[in-house]
Amino acid sequence: MSIKKHTFCRLCEPSCALIAEVQDDHIIALTVDKDHPVTRGFACHKGFAMLDLHRDPDRMNYPTRRQSDGSFTQISWDSAIAEIADRLTAIRDKYGAEAIASYAGNPLAFNTLAGPAISSFLVKNEIRRNFSSGTQDCTNKFAGSEAVFGSSTIHLIPDIDNTDFLLIFGANPRVSHMSFFSIADPMQTLRDAKKRGAKIRFVDPRENETVKGIGELIRVKPDTDVYLMAAMLCHLERNSMFDDGIIEQHGRHVAGLREFIRAYPPEKVAHIVGISVAAIENLANEFANAPRAAIYMSTGVNMGRQGTLAYWLLNMLSFVTGNLDRQGGNLYSLGFYPAAKAGRVDVESPFFDGPLGEIRRIRGSLPATLLPDMIEMEENPIRALVVISGNPLLSIANPVRMRHALEKLEFIFVIDIYPSATAELADYALPATDMFEREDINICGLGMQKQPFVQYTDRMVSPRYARKPEWWILARLEQALGFDSVLDDSEHPDLFARIDHMLAGKNLSVNELKLQPSATVLLPAVKAGKFYSDWIQTEDQQVDCCPLLFEEAIARCKVIFDALTNEPETQLKLISRRTIYMINSWLNNIEKLRRGPHQDNPLYMHPEDARARNIGAGSMVNICNENGKLTVKVALDDTLRPGVVAMTHGWGNDQTSSLSVVRANPGVNANELLASGPGSYEKLSNQAFMTGIPVEVEVA
Repeated sequence: MSIKKHTFCRLCEPSCALIAEVQDDHIIALTVDKDHPVTRGFACHKGFAMLDLHRDPDRMNYPTRRQSDGSFTQISWDSAIAEIADRLTAIRDKYGAEAIASYAGNPLAFNTLAGPAISSFLVKNEIRRNFSSGTQDCTNKFAGSEAVFGSSTIHLIPDIDNTDFLLIFGANPRVSHMSFFSIADPMQTLRDAKKRGAKIRFVDPRENETVKGIGELIRVKPDTDVYLMAAMLCHLERNSMFDDGIIEQHGRHVAGLREFIRAYPPEKVAHIVGISVAAIENLANEFANAPRAAIYMSTGVNMGRQGTLAYWLLNMLSFVTGNLDRQGGNLYSLGFYPAAKAGRVDVESPFFDGPLGEIRRIRGSLPATLLPDMIEMEENPIRALVVISGNPLLSIANPVRMRHALEKLEFIFVIDIYPSATAELADYALPATDMFEREDINICGLGMQKQPFVQYTDRMVSPRYARKPEWWILARLEQALGFDSVLDDSEHPDLFARIDHMLAGKNLSVNELKLQPSATVLLPAVKAGKFYSDWIQTEDQQVDCCPLLFEEAIARCKVIFDALTNEPETQLKLISRRTIYMINSWLNNIEKLRRGPHQDNPLYMHPEDARARNIGAGSMVNICNENGKLTVKVALDDTLRPGVVAMTHGWGNDQTSSLSVVRANPGVNANELLASGPGSYEKLSNQAFMTGIPVEVEVA
């Protein structure tokens, strides 16, 4: 007899509620939870594909050790833990703790118990060279909010339900939902807003899947959003459209903001952004004149050269028009714990000098594009790497150089659900549980939920084979290394003590959640009016309108502008293209998502650009720049702005032998066209430069 269990998806922020039908400790069906008070029966097909991932025969099931011939042999957990501990101890004793580094991948953001376990392991082992996937997609937002609002965890969400005008930069909610904004069924929310009469504008180099039928497209040139935002602000300022009362009461360093934006008036910027002066001024007027206006941006802007400055100006557009902390504008979402306070930073300057120049950590992470450099340094190089739920070989720029660097390491061990491209280079590969095999709460959306709620999920089934959760693996390693561990109390390890502490402010606990329908508690709705008094974390509770930390970036902004001014009209720019059939490389090995035209990742070109180069649909072309060259098939796409080409990120498994589906259709890795090393990332945030990349294309 089967039973039905409540759970939720852990692929992106909305945490869509699901019901698993379980029989004999096997999931036999996965359906939506129509009675859930927030997601109300919505879930996308990616969430259902997680059941295919759970059943994937290519999963890692047992601890393995690399043999001298490069093959892997199965070993016991006891052997794996003891041998890894011995190897780490030997490296630390010989070279010091700085010789060991870590890399953490995107799935960990959706894994409640893994984060504290990783922090504990890194602190106890004094591992300070830490890298993460965050510097590939979102650390600009952490850096921007830290400088402007005093906390890396303040991210004001658009109040779509009540806005009259919504401006969206570089986002495609139909494909990717909305990063840094936890919202169930974003497309229906946008449709409802339009039906209510709200105007919706999208700024993007491509008419993406969300635009049609929802709003109007402003087809901007890639990696120029910062200048469009500056020009909009310049127009508003010189036409006395700032809310001076709000600015005087809640802002500081306003003169610096005014000085910056006056350098980029619409008539100077129009050619660079590819939009007419009238269109820029009209967009600014629409935003400022709307009774209530909201604004949002995502990875299409994050991954450019100036993502932090763009996020700053995005928040300034909301602030100076009086839409920040206003119903229908941009609001702080409290959730079950005040995340704004948890992310508070009081350090005046986060930068420190090193052999690769002046760098910083952002939420603990160094620039991932410096990982090969730190491995290859003559003095004090990285000699060992711990990789948890990540695939840096495919995710980070310049994979050829990354492979060479990883092969120089004395020791690598990987914890993952798949034998990934990175895992195949490891000395030990350890099998982790998936989302159906572990306990969790929906912590990722904390502080960013349209409708706050908190949900608990038990594991749906017992872990298959010898799979173990990340917290258990790291706790066992801590024991073997001679540290205290949560497993020291092997009978009753209190894994959710931290979460219970966080929930206590709402008079809740994990045990209380378990007793609720859908194991969910609905929290108070997001409201305006308390951001400046309760949640902003700057010392003086003022919005920093032009942080002193930005001085160097502001100077660089002009240098980039001047370079764009002199750029040839024929220059092609490569952007990243999202698809509903994968998320980074998570779902690459799911066969049902790899059918028909979705078996590879072509280069998408506008028909005009293709004709100008005598290229037809299906032609093989070389796409190259100073960083590398790829040979790839062309697909024509008139949704692109002419001069823009696009590829999907996360492919390139031609050397990954253990994954049968991707081995048959490996695709190519667009990261081969990206730079690594000093200068390959935005200094303010460590964010890699991954979109708006200059390239040349010719028939192969």
